[in-house]
Amino acid sequence: MRTLFIVVPVIALAATACAPDSAAPAQAAERFHAAISAHREDAACAMLTRKTAESLPNPGQSCAEALREAKLGPGGSVTSVSVWGEDAQVRLAGDTLFLHEFSDGWRVKAAGCEPVHDPDLPYECEVEY
Repeated sequence: MRTLFIVVPVIALAATACAPDSAAPAQAAERFHAAISAHREDAACAMLTRKTAESLPNPGQSCAEALREAKLGPGGSVTSVSVWGEDAQVRLAGDTLFLHEFSDGWRVKAAGCEPVHDPDLPYECEVEY
């Protein structure tokens, strides 16, 4: 009986050590929506991937102006997080975001995403590159 007791915690510890960290992308998604809610679009732009920030504005428009015009959901609490390698999907009560991990942390690749019924394009996003 003691052997089983000692082996089970070791196996459980090994399994949790391999699990991807879902807290960091969830926190990044919450920070992004907190900045949007506080009308701090410049701060929200700083949380986007470079490609997303560059592709977002129309000619003559800043990233912050483009985010002000974007139709993003209200955010809300995290309902689920899926992490695969350096990419993550964070579902909030009012939005779905896709993020990528860089050396300085998680950044938003796409936000305002809603599922569509097209196998070639599973999500349509308001903010993306």
